[in-house]
Amino acid sequence: MKFNGFNDDDFQVFTIDGLENRMEAIQQHIRPKLEYLGEYFSPALSTMTGDEMFYHVAKHARRSVNPPDDTWVAFANNKRGYKKHPHFQIGLWKTHLFIWFAMIYEAPHKAEFGKKVEKNVDDIRSIIPPHFVWSGDHTKPEAVSFSSLSRDEFLALSERVQKVKKAEILCGLHMDRKTVAELSGDELIHKIESVFETLLPLYKMN
Repeated sequence: MKFNGFNDDDFQVFTIDGLENRMEAIQQHIRPKLEYLGEYFSPALSTMTGDEMFYHVAKHARRSVNPPDDTWVAFANNKRGYKKHPHFQIGLWKTHLFIWFAMIYEAPHKAEFGKKVEKNVDDIRSIIPPHFVWSGDHTKPEAVSFSSLSRDEFLALSERVQKVKKAEILCGLHMDRKTVAELSGDELIHKIESVFETLLPLYKMN
């Protein structure tokens, strides 16, 4: 398939009522694009990281009542899954596209990663651009721009991921749906690639 990026209809999928109807729309409109991005970026991320990276498109298989509010493709150096590993993600909420590096609560080494973040706080603040965002919960669409986080607030985020079992740490870029819809497929791929390159030092910290 030719990848033409994401359009307004893709974001509108998350306003469809009912699990079955929304899942059908995700499978029809969004999943083929996520599969394309998975196949495209797996070898690219393998080269960047030096690890063989595998892609995993969200299936939302455990849902029985509530329709998903977002969907994504994740990349990790494990063929079976990504949640227990440091990983990258590309995905959509109804308001925006997200490009993440993530250590979520299932990852057994997230506390150690939090310690490395704490130790390298000044390096991270010089490497990660101020318009990139941070989150402590991948299940919520909100995130905080790096420019609005004080050094102490950022340290608190890294400390929380060390001490709180359900805490997470994610860093990346949010792009509002209007901006995304105006990009061609090639332009979006170039943008995602650039974000992954910026986030690579976080992955290398593991």
